[in-house]
Amino acid sequence: MNRKVTVVGGAGNVGATVARSIAEQELADVVIVDIADQKAAGVALDMLETCPIIGSDSRVIGGSDYAQTADSDVVVITSGVPRKPGMSRDDLLNVNFGIMKAVTEQVIKYSPNCIIVPVANPLDAMCQAVFRLSRFPRERIIGMAGVLDSARMRTFMAMETGVSVENIHAFVLGGHGDTMVPLPRYSTIAGIPMPDYPYFKKNPERIAAICKRTAEGGAEITKLVGTSAWYAPGAAAAEMVECILKDKKKILPCSVYLQGEYGIRDLFVGVPVKLGARGIEEIIEITLTADENAALQKSAGAVKELVDVIGV
Repeated sequence: MNRKVTVVGGAGNVGATVARSIAEQELADVVIVDIADQKAAGVALDMLETCPIIGSDSRVIGGSDYAQTADSDVVVITSGVPRKPGMSRDDLLNVNFGIMKAVTEQVIKYSPNCIIVPVANPLDAMCQAVFRLSRFPRERIIGMAGVLDSARMRTFMAMETGVSVENIHAFVLGGHGDTMVPLPRYSTIAGIPMPDYPYFKKNPERIAAICKRTAEGGAEITKLVGTSAWYAPGAAAAEMVECILKDKKKILPCSVYLQGEYGIRDLFVGVPVKLGARGIEEIIEITLTADENAALQKSAGAVKELVDVIGV
């Protein structure tokens, strides 16, 4: 294969899930990079030995040497300290910012033309850090946030209604945190807006409950498991990589650098974008009500507070 995806922090739970998904789908060759070099090599070998079973010719290698990542098409950065019970995403800010500095320097040294997909929390602030440090155009820094958040909302909608998730689309804007903005008006079940669906017309209070559970989805997993989620975040990042490598032009909610869209400037915030081979190919703007816009601006304000702390 001639396509290459590097997963930084690939020996960790999220990174390994991303790497495994890419290899199993035969999307590209995969390089797992981690400071735990022996573990990275072992995880990579284990995945490589899986490929004959599933019929994939993807090559998978691992270690701590960034030289093996040279000329990657996409780099997924999952490095960072995972969230612990009672710990907010914001608590991770300074330690993960330091990690981003070190990682970004190596990524741009060996793959100056790649597209970077940051995953580490607090997500939007880490995207801003990578953007400033890399000096890449905004089209090539795309944060994984809304794909995960909307998947959680779709899950909860399906659980409530008993409808297949294939019939359900969810719409989430804003920062990847407690201030995210689920939009029931734009979330649909078989094309029917969530507030108009019979179940929710009879039980309108469940809409607010689902929105709240969506915003607190990461904390719910952390409380149950004792660390951050990894299966859903890993799958979400892998879907973004697939859209880029296959030039799918799929519209997904991602954290991107806004320059006036939605009235927000010079800040990474989650909005729907069209993903393709060039990264961000279009930012989709929708009409918001006054309340929805106020919630989005509040969410952006929470992101800006973090960005100001680390000075990016």
